[in-house]
Amino acid sequence: MKPIFSRQLVTASALAIAMGLGYAGAQQSPTPADPMPQGQTQDQSQNADDNPGELSPEAQQEARQAANNNQPLSAETPVSPGMPDSFATLVEKVAPAVVNITTTSVVSRPASQDGGPSFPEGSPFSDLFRDFGFGPQGPEGGPRAPMGPQRSNALGSGFVISAEGFIVTNNHVIDGADEIEIEFYSGERLPAEVIGTDPNTDIAVLKVDSPDPLPFVEFGDSDSARVGDWVLALGNPLGQGFSASTGIVSARNRELSGTYDDYLQTDAAINRGNSGGPLFDMNGRVVGVNTAILSPSGGSIGIGFSMASNVVSSVVDQLREYGETRRGWLGVKIQDVTPDMAEAMGLAAENGAMVTDVPEGPARDAGMEAGDVITSFDGGEVEDTRSLVRRVADAPAGEAVEVIVQRNGEPMTLSVTLGRRELAEGNGTASVGSSEDPETQSNVLGMQLSPLSPELAAELGVSRDMQGLVVQAVDPEGDAAEKGIAAGDIITEAGQQPVTSMSDMEDRISEARDAGRKSILVLIRRAGEPRFVALPIAES
Repeated sequence: MKPIFSRQLVTASALAIAMGLGYAGAQQSPTPADPMPQGQTQDQSQNADDNPGELSPEAQQEARQAANNNQPLSAETPVSPGMPDSFATLVEKVAPAVVNITTTSVVSRPASQDGGPSFPEGSPFSDLFRDFGFGPQGPEGGPRAPMGPQRSNALGSGFVISAEGFIVTNNHVIDGADEIEIEFYSGERLPAEVIGTDPNTDIAVLKVDSPDPLPFVEFGDSDSARVGDWVLALGNPLGQGFSASTGIVSARNRELSGTYDDYLQTDAAINRGNSGGPLFDMNGRVVGVNTAILSPSGGSIGIGFSMASNVVSSVVDQLREYGETRRGWLGVKIQDVTPDMAEAMGLAAENGAMVTDVPEGPARDAGMEAGDVITSFDGGEVEDTRSLVRRVADAPAGEAVEVIVQRNGEPMTLSVTLGRRELAEGNGTASVGSSEDPETQSNVLGMQLSPLSPELAAELGVSRDMQGLVVQAVDPEGDAAEKGIAAGDIITEAGQQPVTSMSDMEDRISEARDAGRKSILVLIRRAGEPRFVALPIAES
């Protein structure tokens, strides 16, 4: 499916979003010197912070008991399909698991933010404002005092998913934060640490240390959500504290700008500050994470987007276990099957994903060819390229899956051992797993290298017969990192000669030094694509 909007995503800290998509969070927190938002008094602001909401004693007791029993908060009985008389009971049940998030970061203040507006160099307005004391010079012609770094606060929402204190929010809510503070519905505040983030789905997992078990909620099945179903959004809109809004699922399977997008569209009021907050079904289960809005002014006009819980829950599980995502990688280039293509190939339907290229990787090793149409992956039907990308990403790296393709009008079943997408793209943050003994690993030229074993080859999604050296880790301040080498890269040549062991690599470096060269040419492979890199070899 093509993106429903072509407008660029901008952050919600912008003052206005001109008919574009904006994140529904990262609301800037007013500082003491800032005027209060229009229509809000100082007393109202304090009430929004100090009294986020009231729960009945019974509801508070039930929340504590559920936390102590390690049970998720939810509605006791499913709500009838008709329009409910009130959402109050549902709100009371799940509210204790919803949190406000305040982030603090230290940002540099550029010269353009010295009290006056910023204009392009040479603009006639720059001279006008300089005459009034704005700009690089003061009103007397002398230099203006440099502006030092300043602290910036932002607000967002989130929800607790375990009694141990794991919290889910949007990545853009906490991205770049130096400090993160969680405010619970009870008013208690605790610092939080980042467990892991996934910018591809805009999801982050945080952790707080609480002396007592925390009330939490669980994920529901977003695939079962129907257009027209009632939903409840909870969060911290515009920094006003706890707030609830209701609406329906307006659409499903919305795609905005990401590879793994699967949004529920809702008309429940979502504003800046709501980002990371939960979207509940009538059973009190989270079916979405509120992420973005479509708005001409930055406020809600009834078009909001929540990342589907079935996508979020898979990402959260990986972030909790590994601190990063570990998506499967098939190693093919694909396109949707059009009606004309289906007719020309004699296909019964225009479903599936057409393989346009098979570079070196898992698919090629399994015998897949350009022109194949993938119709089934790991037992599930492939409707289009988007569904295939999601299925492959959800599959575990390093495991074999069955892939059914149509070739020359006949079905063919292939067994493909998936690689890991992050390593194939050079975005892996952790060292590559290794079955080699530590003695076979060595730090060379700012890289930790080890021989490529069949096990590592399977994990990286390359041929088990490939030979070379695997980059296990890279010194972030070294020359290799500066040249773009990353964990998961495979060095197959050095000095234009094959290398299969650490001794080969050291011999090539010694030969280059003896020849008076200042660098050595190495051939690396990433996602099957070769690239030459010249690395300095000057002796330290």
